[in-house]
Amino acid sequence: MTAGPVVEIDAVSFSYGDNLVLEDVSLAVDRGEFFGIIGPNASGKSTLLRLMLGLLRPDRGDIRILGTDPDAARTRIGYVPQHAGYRREFPVCVRDVVLMGRIGVTSALGRYSQRDHDCAMEAMRAVQVDDIAARPVAGLSGGQAQRMLIARALACEPEILILDEPTSNIDLRAEESIFALLKQYNARMTIIVVSHDVAFISSYVDRVGCLNRTLVCHSTGELSGKTIEELYGADIRMIQHSHMH
Repeated sequence: MTAGPVVEIDAVSFSYGDNLVLEDVSLAVDRGEFFGIIGPNASGKSTLLRLMLGLLRPDRGDIRILGTDPDAARTRIGYVPQHAGYRREFPVCVRDVVLMGRIGVTSALGRYSQRDHDCAMEAMRAVQVDDIAARPVAGLSGGQAQRMLIARALACEPEILILDEPTSNIDLRAEESIFALLKQYNARMTIIVVSHDVAFISSYVDRVGCLNRTLVCHSTGELSGKTIEELYGADIRMIQHSHMH
């Protein structure tokens, strides 16, 4: 794979009606980078991800993903949304959900090839849910459900993995396990993650984008209590995390 930026965002602005959400945002994410995005609620984080995925179009500016339009790059991106796009009581098993990651890559809905099944199983093994592949999703814990959704995103063999608050509503141990897994996958793909936990992700990512309508990027070593206070508009205590892997 060639080096250089896989995400190029140039002077992008976006509004919902009269509500300006993103203003003159520019960003380049290099191939192989682990990039974190932080910011307060309603700061535009999820909107920025949807623009990268081609689900929204900017009012102004330009976005290139893997050298092309976001729509054309969508099958080369794995995406883990903040809120699961399924009802927990829906009668499907873990394997069914992970296989959905192959839709649009090589298969039509409900008609999966052996290659599709192999990719799904590899992804389930990687995130350690292969032993519950036949379990209904209604019986999963929060951590298991989140691993399943990451497996679904990995099943498409993405060049870029985008995750929107992938560890919300799960405990610290599960959070650490998932981020350790993502760090391993970063050797094979570019990862962009939105998180509310500033100090936690700084232990894993290469750079952090601080977003609150406008975007400012920092190396993790440059983050300070003052930076975070200015971003969130409140006195937020930075906590140093130490992880043993």
